[in-house]
Amino acid sequence: MNIVTLKPSKEKSLLRRHPWVYANAIDRVEGKPTPGATVIVRSADGRFLGRAAYSPHSQIRARVWSFDENEPIDHAFFKRRVQRAVADRRAMVSGTGAVRLIFGEADGLPGLIVDHYIEDGGDGRGQLVCQFMAAGVEAWKEAIVAALTSATGCPNVYERSDVSIREKEGLEQITGLLAGDEPPATIITSENGVRYHVDVRNGHKTGFYVDQRDNRALVQTYAREREVLNCFCYTGGFSLAAMKGGAKRVVSIDSSGEALATAQKNVEANGFDSALATWLDADAFKTLRRLYDDGERFDLVVLDPPKFAASREHVDRAARAYKDINLTGFKLLRPGGLLFTYSCSGAIDSALFQKIVAGAAADARVDARILKRLGAGVDHPLLTAFPEGEYLKGLLLQIA
Repeated sequence: MNIVTLKPSKEKSLLRRHPWVYANAIDRVEGKPTPGATVIVRSADGRFLGRAAYSPHSQIRARVWSFDENEPIDHAFFKRRVQRAVADRRAMVSGTGAVRLIFGEADGLPGLIVDHYIEDGGDGRGQLVCQFMAAGVEAWKEAIVAALTSATGCPNVYERSDVSIREKEGLEQITGLLAGDEPPATIITSENGVRYHVDVRNGHKTGFYVDQRDNRALVQTYAREREVLNCFCYTGGFSLAAMKGGAKRVVSIDSSGEALATAQKNVEANGFDSALATWLDADAFKTLRRLYDDGERFDLVVLDPPKFAASREHVDRAARAYKDINLTGFKLLRPGGLLFTYSCSGAIDSALFQKIVAGAAADARVDARILKRLGAGVDHPLLTAFPEGEYLKGLLLQIA
């Protein structure tokens, strides 16, 4: 039996049902657990705390599967967890062809991300795309894939575990087919009445930013008769939503020509007037300043940049970057204009992000009102004991 015993007083977070055990909290390890092996976590006085997946290479040395002493970690365990997650999504999410079925710790499967894409006009079974980001789910990959195909009826499973966090777990970055047929070059799926091309093999994350679905719908609601600027647009998610909502002009910026080419294909797939859309293959920071200097102004601006802070040591630099783009974003808005601004940096919490945006508004000399706090959809649930799960945060603001 593999047992991890914590140092005195280090059990407090687990008693609050936080699922991570850090290396510096461990007093000793009994047995010789291999990467992903199940260990029993005990307090210094011997109390049972949980069953967890062991990761000898990571600072997060163990990730808890279950706090129930009587629940074994076996194939049946993963079948139950996957079935529950799939049932939850079916009950909570509708009207979209792109859903996050499993969101790691929130679904009791630490380190696992699974998205399900349903193709327009397809057979309805779709394509599952997985990211195995921790030693535990890597060790149980075969059982998890079997549980996924059984619970969803989808035979096609593709892996996109090409994420740097795997290296901290002592795992190589990998991609490839896990079950069923190879995915097509692109899947055309619909969301809020808009069709999108999704490249699950080479696109960002699992091919699409599923987490922004509700926020794209909000942009769609407010875009009518507005001139819209979308920065870091990728394949045009917010841009397409704005066009669907009746925007009279949409300017989109991204530094990937390949992503912009897909965005233009998305315009065609929806039958939108391509004359309304301008696509700029450029650096967003420089282009924002150039647009301001050129006298351009907009009624709605979207700032959805990539992660600026990979860890806490990058927070100061990231804060400056967020302030930079938000400062210019505010300046580019006409009176009464709307700013949708986001951060997906887990190291920057909601309070700090709001403080950064408030500083940008002050420096831009505008009065900005927060209309709504924004985040991911209901298929990205958050454990109350695990605030680290809230990586995406955003604000909808209006200037006077």
